[in-house]
Amino acid sequence: MKVDVLIIFIVLFCALLGAAGQILFKIASNKFSFNPLMWITNFPLIMAVFLYGLSAILFVWSLKYGDVSIIYPIFATSYVWVCFFAYWYLGEPLSELKVIGTLMIILGIFLIVK
Repeated sequence: MKVDVLIIFIVLFCALLGAAGQILFKIASNKFSFNPLMWITNFPLIMAVFLYGLSAILFVWSLKYGDVSIIYPIFATSYVWVCFFAYWYLGEPLSELKVIGTLMIILGIFLIVK
């Protein structure tokens, strides 16, 4: 089954949402405890759950229109986004090896989708 370009863009958007959710989970972890009252007052946690959930719903919907063997690797670009978002927003180091690994992930996704 061929995957429509629109579905590819939707899955890329899902990956971005999921990556943003991961960064927000990391931010939320600074104030996290197992107190349920804290969960409803931790805004980054609420936003992370929302973005992650929206990403999952859109991803499942996109599976209806293409092969999982093509769609899932596109969704895996979330690894790339998390790496760069962590660098930009959390100040995590971005080593030469991380950049090379990220480029390899992108190349692999390109080869699978093509």
